[in-house]
Amino acid sequence: MATDTTAIPKDTDDDWSSRERTPGTPPRVIVVGAGVAGLSTGCYARMSGARTRIFEKHVLPGGCCTAWSRDGYLFDYCIEWLIGTAPGNDAHRVWRELGALDGKTVTNFELFNKVEDENGRSVTFYNDPDRLEAHLLALSPADAPLIRSFTRDLRRFIDIELYPFLTAPALRTVRERAATLRTVLPAFRLFWRTAATPMHVFADRFQDPLLRRAFRNIFFQDPEGFPLLPYLFNMAAAHHLNAGFPQGGSLGLSRSIENRYLSLGGEVTYRARTEKILVENDRAIGIELRNGRRYFAEHIVSACDGRTTVHHLLDGRYTSPRIDKLYHDLIERPGTLFPAVVSAFVGLRGDFDPGEAHSTTHLLTDEDGRRLPGALQNSLVVQARSRYSDGFAPPGRSVLHCTYFSDYAYWKGLRTRSRREYRGRKHEVADFVRTFLEHRHPGINDRIDLVDIASPATTHRYTGNHNGSILAWKAFSDADDVAARLVGKDRMRLPGLSGFSMAGQWVGMGGLIRAASTGRFAVQYLCRELGLEFRAWESGGAEPWHPGMLGELPQLDRWSAREDTGS
Repeated sequence: MATDTTAIPKDTDDDWSSRERTPGTPPRVIVVGAGVAGLSTGCYARMSGARTRIFEKHVLPGGCCTAWSRDGYLFDYCIEWLIGTAPGNDAHRVWRELGALDGKTVTNFELFNKVEDENGRSVTFYNDPDRLEAHLLALSPADAPLIRSFTRDLRRFIDIELYPFLTAPALRTVRERAATLRTVLPAFRLFWRTAATPMHVFADRFQDPLLRRAFRNIFFQDPEGFPLLPYLFNMAAAHHLNAGFPQGGSLGLSRSIENRYLSLGGEVTYRARTEKILVENDRAIGIELRNGRRYFAEHIVSACDGRTTVHHLLDGRYTSPRIDKLYHDLIERPGTLFPAVVSAFVGLRGDFDPGEAHSTTHLLTDEDGRRLPGALQNSLVVQARSRYSDGFAPPGRSVLHCTYFSDYAYWKGLRTRSRREYRGRKHEVADFVRTFLEHRHPGINDRIDLVDIASPATTHRYTGNHNGSILAWKAFSDADDVAARLVGKDRMRLPGLSGFSMAGQWVGMGGLIRAASTGRFAVQYLCRELGLEFRAWESGGAEPWHPGMLGELPQLDRWSAREDTGS
């Protein structure tokens, strides 16, 4: 493994405003977007000897992997679980190279999620297959064959660890491909069968009506269209303590990667919205910001929203049937993007004790479902976020995070038509959450300090993500294979345009480890172009994490008139 033996001098602004680079200096790489993928790209490019600069329109790193503060509470927006929290696998190695887990503890839970119906009957999805099997059999002995089939497959997935996040697909060596085959071939029929069996088809076989609904909601809500494989994979990872929650949460993860990047000599410019990628003779040569300033580099990496990149920053000039299929056809096809969400954060005086379940999906009646503005499903997820990590609430207080899948067009239409009506619907969400929690936990309403609402329109406004989708393309949809060819066959490039790459979930699918790995892949590919040796080593940072490392956060005043504050 490479070690940090060279120091790359920090650049000045003049180094980036000149069309030609200074003779004898390393090549320059500009990254658009300081989300996890953009920061990852910056880190690996610096380790490989390039000079880098990241431009971000927001005031914080992380994109969707973020948090904000209000009245002393920290509302953590993104991470539910993080693949790669346990040592000994390639996903963990990526996070160590990026410094994402430096000095942090990890919280692991014995269960993945609990699902409770309208009458209070519930099922708990334990990560341990023996405990899960006993629990499910006690609930529904008549469903024993299906229950044993699921837990048998879970045991087999526990014996398999496959995390292909180190080498870009087109650059994998014969040895790497052989190692993957040694893992995949013995379990090929398991992978094929569980990938070909939709969860809704499997769930509908249960005789017990609760199990029929509950299995769809293992991932908190029903992503619709997922097969069995990702459920088994992620529950197996959680069993291995490899899907935990890192101390500091979402923004803590982003800040740690940002610190790693800065320690490598990188630079991030915030409040800098890129308006155009400059192209000369079919080669990307720089960017132009909204304020008109131009910056130049030998390679540009766009790590922001894919449609914005293709159709706005590049004016749609560099496309192909594959690009058009992704960013024109599939992006508007129902069920191809991961749904947007409404988040209701509840600041609470005192503790919240949900029993053993840190996360519960509450199945709602049709009447209650209709009362949730823009809801796509009759369910509400309630998570005791103060159990995930310290620092999310002031002393003696706690935070709940309540979410549901929602329609972006509904919220966008409201916000466009009438800000007053838009805020009114957000108040309706807050009122529903208060009433719902009071019904489930009598007396809790008197302890609520505040409720803060973020809609899908909020997500789009702050991140630019198309339709407010946090996870971009839905895995196992028609977009999956197209995006895979964009990473492997096209090497994350657009046809006819040199000096340019794309990174992030809009090319590598959703999930934080996938976003981080696309930064690694993009740099591996561009190192070939720039004549650099790809280098990476683990961060040596060991200072214990504390909430002060989050830095200065945007503060939302309780009585703010901003349209994206809650009640």
